[in-house]
Amino acid sequence: MHIKKFLEWIGLKEKLHSKLQKIPHVSEGQIWWASLGENIGFEINGKSKLFTRPVLIFKKLSKEFFLVVPLTTQHHMGSWYVNYTHAGKSITACLQQVRTIDYRRFYSKLGVLDDSDFEKIKIGFRTLYH
Repeated sequence: MHIKKFLEWIGLKEKLHSKLQKIPHVSEGQIWWASLGENIGFEINGKSKLFTRPVLIFKKLSKEFFLVVPLTTQHHMGSWYVNYTHAGKSITACLQQVRTIDYRRFYSKLGVLDDSDFEKIKIGFRTLYH
């Protein structure tokens, strides 16, 4: 049984909310470490003491707010997932876990998805949510 760390997440979330930082330059198609938190049930969690997970910047909604797709190295099949390879690693985009996040959740940029893989994810998104 996994012990959930809700109180630790609430403390970090409070720090992130009050953190004064310059808004990073974030663009669609980039991959970032983002603090997604300790979540409920089958919702995807962040890992480590910062509750981070790699996310794909799917859509920039404003300079402070983004639609992101959480990523995992666990291989999954089905219409909710898009598998691709990035920097020699097999990655799965978890389309059913798409969410909006504030820029204060971003920690560091991991890279940029190539255009063909980003297009594959866009097609998967449109197919799933059409």
